[in-house]
Amino acid sequence: MARHLDALTASTLKNLRAQWWDAQFSEFLQETLKPRPGTRILDVGCGDGTAEVSLGRLRISQLRLFAVDRDVARVTRASMEGRSHNYRLGVAAADAETLPFVTGAFDATFCVAVLQHVKDVGRAVGELARVTRPGGRVLAVEPDNSARYWYSSSPAGADAFADASRFFAAAAAARGDATDPAVGPRLSAIFTDAGLEPLSVQLFPVSVTNIGAPARSVWTARRDAVNRELASTSDATVAALGARYLGTLARYEQEAAREGATFVEIQNTMLFATVGQRVESGAGVTGHKIAS
Repeated sequence: MARHLDALTASTLKNLRAQWWDAQFSEFLQETLKPRPGTRILDVGCGDGTAEVSLGRLRISQLRLFAVDRDVARVTRASMEGRSHNYRLGVAAADAETLPFVTGAFDATFCVAVLQHVKDVGRAVGELARVTRPGGRVLAVEPDNSARYWYSSSPAGADAFADASRFFAAAAAARGDATDPAVGPRLSAIFTDAGLEPLSVQLFPVSVTNIGAPARSVWTARRDAVNRELASTSDATVAALGARYLGTLARYEQEAAREGATFVEIQNTMLFATVGQRVESGAGVTGHKIAS
């Protein structure tokens, strides 16, 4: 399953969610959560309600969908999506580390590209487990932001990747957004610690290949991403790294243009879709299988 990303516009996949939902993932979501009449499903970090639209289209009798996000504006948009598609959706503004629901309230709970934003992932997963009934399912889909493959036929490409990594990491640290970059592959162990029996881990490649010099719009998007970060900080270190990166980007663009049709750029990383089951009261976690 191919996805789009650009390591030169962000050091993580924290903005991936809007690009995730297609027919294949909707099918995966349905098979994993197993919605049935009367099922209560919670989406933690719902964004604009993309997942709710997908599940709502199933038209399952008495399916109850609930969605939370810490951004009030996104919660409002998700609620509007629910009304526009005429399905029942309960929404709330809440943080993943403190969910406003009673223990065992849901038959299934899921989150996509959310835990990579969270500083205390163990606490957040503990909340996912707490609000899920014994025997219910929990799904988390997260990337490994620490393992991103990069190749460019241009020598400046390696410099651009290195400068981008340093710049975006410094910008994230300056705004207090430094979280675990490798949360994806660690989820199985985190699930076990939270009382969830891991059932499977499915890997989804996230990749893009440019053959031939990229269009001008690609370079504009890369510069715009840097300038947005620079406009939002007064940190001198971030400013210096940004200026250096913009210079490297200009050199990289020139080299790519000279290479023309022979230019190649390849990027790839992995998303980890981990499925767990809330352990029945008194039961132990027995282990897990890995599916690829």
